[in-house]
Amino acid sequence: MDFEYSARTRELQKKLIAFMEEHIYPNEPKYTAHVKSDKRWQPVPVIEELKPRAKAAGLWNLFLPKSPRLPGGGLSNLDYAPLCEIMGRVPWSPEVFNCSAPDTGNMETLERYGTEEQKKQWLDPLLEGKIRSAFLMTEPAVASSDATNIQMRMTREGDEYVINGRKWWSSGAGDPRCKVYIVMGKTNPDHSSRHSQQSMILVPADLKGIRIVRHLSVFGYDDAPHGHMEIEFKDVRVPAANILLGEGRGFEIAQGRLGPGRIHHCMRSIGQAERALEKMCKRATSRVAFGRTVAEQGVTRERIANARIMIDSARFMVLHAAWRMDMVGNKVARKEIAMIKVLAPNMACQVIDWAMQVHGGGGVADDFGLAHAYAHQRTLRFADGPDEVHRNAIAKQEIAEQTSVAEALATKKQ
Repeated sequence: MDFEYSARTRELQKKLIAFMEEHIYPNEPKYTAHVKSDKRWQPVPVIEELKPRAKAAGLWNLFLPKSPRLPGGGLSNLDYAPLCEIMGRVPWSPEVFNCSAPDTGNMETLERYGTEEQKKQWLDPLLEGKIRSAFLMTEPAVASSDATNIQMRMTREGDEYVINGRKWWSSGAGDPRCKVYIVMGKTNPDHSSRHSQQSMILVPADLKGIRIVRHLSVFGYDDAPHGHMEIEFKDVRVPAANILLGEGRGFEIAQGRLGPGRIHHCMRSIGQAERALEKMCKRATSRVAFGRTVAEQGVTRERIANARIMIDSARFMVLHAAWRMDMVGNKVARKEIAMIKVLAPNMACQVIDWAMQVHGGGGVADDFGLAHAYAHQRTLRFADGPDEVHRNAIAKQEIAEQTSVAEALATKKQ
């Protein structure tokens, strides 16, 4: 296992850090002012202003591992990990580099499973940053952590599919630039295999019969202009040519899509935890309580030490998972992906919680960005599969591996 960053990655790290220092951190107040204004559901001006600069700096579409649409080829997962961590330090900065969710996962899905016509219509404008997208799988009426529970119906009628149902937590659908949804639903609910009942289809966001019911808040944050929407589909007609990969392949696509998406979330979580630790140290050394700085209190030092240990441990596990994905593929590396998906947001939640505690009342206000960071990381323990589902998958695989080893040893002794 060689986790040394390539020369290309080291160069991109330098450029990205410099870009963040010059353009992202100084503009955080501008971003905050916009998303708290009456124009918060419109694109953020400062992000739009910075996108051309990111393109000119060669810091654009860094997430896509390999595509004929990327001149010179993309980065490996291991190469992208430290860059994603840097971007993750500021929640809105990935969009500046066209590396934000759910567009990254949707672009990878289109690259991997879309037809050439579908790529021209949707992937190319997404890669150029001209439009945005949303991924619609979760439903309010069922436990969507089990994707076979999905109830949305996609009924074939001639050259069209007629879609009926309701989705929620459709992140990104609140943005006026969101022009296409990747939607998962059941095309054959009576199929003998529960994993072959679902399909995914590309749905233009402006079709008749689509209604945004409401936006959902996360611990009180509406995350405008991104948004997390509840959306109703009533007799929505979509061309049959918009199906991805073919009928009954939805579960397969979901598994392929979530691997990279999960690891991207984990990389960004490490960036958030690093920034929280920086804020904690700064606050602890500048505040005096009971005759000495907060940093001199034993409990604070213990938490700072544990935060450093936890962050570095999580980073090594994320790098290992990224390396495994590059070496053996997402399917074989599924246990490593599941482990970091549990570990990273839990680690970040704890580090941010300690940082909030050092900030006192200010920690739960919006003044330091910690409350919003905590809300986001706590939400990640649901997104792309809840902790319980990942732990169950890890345990099943571990038991199978241990059983296989035991059986092999028993056979050898015989």
